Amino acid sequence: MPRKLTHVFISKSKKPGRYYDGGNCLHLLIKSNGSKFFIFRYQLNGKRHDMGLGNAERVSLSTARRKALEAKIALDQGEDPIQKRISEKDKPANTTSPTFADFARAYIKTNHTEWTTKHAKQWSATLLQYVFPKIGGKPVDAIDTNDLLEILEPIWNKTTETASRVRGRVEKVLAAATARGMREGANPAVWRGHLETLLPAPQKIKKLQHHPALPYEQVPIFINNLRKKKSIVALALEFTILTASRTGEVIGAKFDEIKGDIWTIPAARMKARKPHRVPLGSRALEIIREVQAISRNDMYIFSHGSKPIGNMAMLSLMKRKKYNITVHGFRSSFRDWVSETTGYSGEVAEMALAHVIANKAEAAYRRGDLIDVRSRLMSDWEKYCLSVNS
Repeated sequence: MPRKLTHVFISKSKKPGRYYDGGNCLHLLIKSNGSKFFIFRYQLNGKRHDMGLGNAERVSLSTARRKALEAKIALDQGEDPIQKRISEKDKPANTTSPTFADFARAYIKTNHTEWTTKHAKQWSATLLQYVFPKIGGKPVDAIDTNDLLEILEPIWNKTTETASRVRGRVEKVLAAATARGMREGANPAVWRGHLETLLPAPQKIKKLQHHPALPYEQVPIFINNLRKKKSIVALALEFTILTASRTGEVIGAKFDEIKGDIWTIPAARMKARKPHRVPLGSRALEIIREVQAISRNDMYIFSHGSKPIGNMAMLSLMKRKKYNITVHGFRSSFRDWVSETTGYSGEVAEMALAHVIANKAEAAYRRGDLIDVRSRLMSDWEKYCLSVNS
């Protein structure tokens, strides 16, 4: 028996009995039928009481410890933890405060104009899947740390990146509710100094997974094979690689965005929310002419019928060809090629990729977009990509 309960002990132990978690009044009760429960045992007015904290198969050890600590605090303040819990359940809901779901939808409607379409959809989808089923109907001023843990604990170790984004989005919604005077007190979704004491750090759970990329040495061979595939999707993928662009920037590309040999992507499709000029090489321009000759769409460059090609079309093409890489990974291939084989500066490469500059002072200093030198860079990249001919 360990001095303190552990996840391994809880999951593997089968012998009926009580197992204490150090000196915090929490213990694990294993019944003769194998069921396991967390119990907070305490004495009040000379009598011993057991307060159930939940089935150990559904309540995590960290949650049980937190609940035990809260009960201990109540006890130290002269309250009976069981009666306190009963009275809190009997409190009428605050009907003057909007529900979290209603306020969150209003928040998204107000702020979506500064997000990309994809980002706005992700906001709505994650709240709908993970948050609304738990606290969607709860008044926004009644949401507490317990609610956040109920949302996050089931997904924190499984889909850490998604869970972190969910936490951040709930934090912003609650911060907006506070700013509008709809709730008071600390924000229970805050990470620093609060949830970080209750949940493991995301970076310690799972290392950052970069987009699988094709080594730049193999890009010319890949494009040579790709050009044998005669389809709108194949042309779109080739164009994406040659311009080192993101999928969303390309599938939404319109003919009227091309002026001469410059493609200007509007701010609405850019991650940095600023227009971005892309110098086009001879092959990129040739692709546009090829598409224009066969396209039935006068608006979108890469389309099927009246609509642009789908967000997964290029990735699906690569999967059919048995490539375990992503479209986004070609941007990494481009960046590695610049660093390892050319004399172009990192600043030029970052501008070609339209990366967001985190340092505000540096961002203010970079007023131009170095279009002339970037034009030479993209021309060299195109020549390299087309260096294999069969």
